[in-house]
Amino acid sequence: MLFNSFAFLVFLPVVFVAYWWLFAGRVRARNLFLLGASWFFYGWWDWRFLGLIIVSSLADFLIGPAIHRSGDPRHRRWLLVLSIAINLGILGFFKYFNFFIGGFAALLETIGLQAHLPVLRIVLPVGISFYTFQTLSYTIDIHRGLIRPTRDAPAFFAFVAFFPQLVAGPIERARDLLPQFGSIRRFDLDSARDGLRQMLWGFFKKIAIADTCAPIVNDIFAGAPADTPGITLFFGAFFFAFQIYGDFSGYSDMAIGMARLFGFNLSRNFAYPYFSRGIGEFWRRWHITLSSWFRDYVYIPLGGWRGRGGRMRNILVTFAVSGLWHGANWNFIGWGTLHGLYHAPAVWSDRRSHRDDAVLRDLPRILGTFLLVTLTWVFFRATGMEHAVSYLQHMAVNVALHPGALLLHLVRPELFMIAAMLIVEWRARHHPHALVILPASTPFRWAIYLLILTVILLHLDLHTSREFIYFQF
Repeated sequence: MLFNSFAFLVFLPVVFVAYWWLFAGRVRARNLFLLGASWFFYGWWDWRFLGLIIVSSLADFLIGPAIHRSGDPRHRRWLLVLSIAINLGILGFFKYFNFFIGGFAALLETIGLQAHLPVLRIVLPVGISFYTFQTLSYTIDIHRGLIRPTRDAPAFFAFVAFFPQLVAGPIERARDLLPQFGSIRRFDLDSARDGLRQMLWGFFKKIAIADTCAPIVNDIFAGAPADTPGITLFFGAFFFAFQIYGDFSGYSDMAIGMARLFGFNLSRNFAYPYFSRGIGEFWRRWHITLSSWFRDYVYIPLGGWRGRGGRMRNILVTFAVSGLWHGANWNFIGWGTLHGLYHAPAVWSDRRSHRDDAVLRDLPRILGTFLLVTLTWVFFRATGMEHAVSYLQHMAVNVALHPGALLLHLVRPELFMIAAMLIVEWRARHHPHALVILPASTPFRWAIYLLILTVILLHLDLHTSREFIYFQF
């Protein structure tokens, strides 16, 4: 069930009303209701997907207390390995089986052996990478002694399946979100209002930015790079940069705002990443919950900051694995590895990027960082590594100015929408979301709401299903 679908416009109010008025003051009943609503939401795509999320949830719900009870370090370690094997085994089969089979077959062919290995027609369950990482962090943190396991099954299962963030994050840690399912939640009108504002901005970014950029990007990337002017190829990457930002950060804004309607606080997932002044800062602002997950569970266990050479190696491994997490294709690994290589100058110079917010004099560094990130998005959007390399080659080779092509892209209305979004977010860059800063006057404030809503409705197409990009991960 998509957030931007008619079915969800019916689903959300019904769940909201029932949650607050039918189960007032009853924590366990509310959690059971949220669990049922979340499973219904997830099963809307394919009811067979429910079996996987139930197996993953049940495994970690049972293994977590066993890890906590065991006094034998070796036994605790084997229980953790069992949790990791179950979760990554499910994820690996559904997401990577054909990728690794294809790679193994290619390896055999290089040594002169003809391989006839099975290729399966596997449907990738929506959001499997997200809830797998969420449940994994639960058992890992229990093993590390950071949290205690819960014996409240409805709360734990609802924590894993919580519908606002189930299919595309934020990836929540149990120590942050799980305790909220055990507390009595009371309706907070101010929090709900702010949640609705954040949802409104999320819908704007998804529908008015991402969905309008999508046809342009699809047309440019579907063409032959050799036959396309370099300036057009650049704008294909440029518009994809804002498509994926509007799509993914828009989803995160919707999820965080929606959770606040039900009395939950989710982690911030985006902090205006295109205002970053370096690659390190970009990754502290882009998909924050995934970046911190890889930092805590991959980068630091590898050795983290130990020596320049070791740090560079650990960064490259972490980003390559991050690329593989995004998709079972070499172009995603290339995308992650390139981001890892971008860190090399800072690693070898021991330079630390600033953590304060950008100002106008930082514009050259912001534009330079954005250009580097945009080039990597070609690998992310391309159909494969060969396509990505060809795209970048011809974008560099076909550099001759094509006035007609340049003018076509400069006068696109989508460009003005992007500029408007950037202006609003620049003004709000010190705040958690863009609509925090609004006029104190009620008429002016509501005029802004209505303007944004009008723009959304003008771009909304209920007849065309535009899924969120990160649903495929």
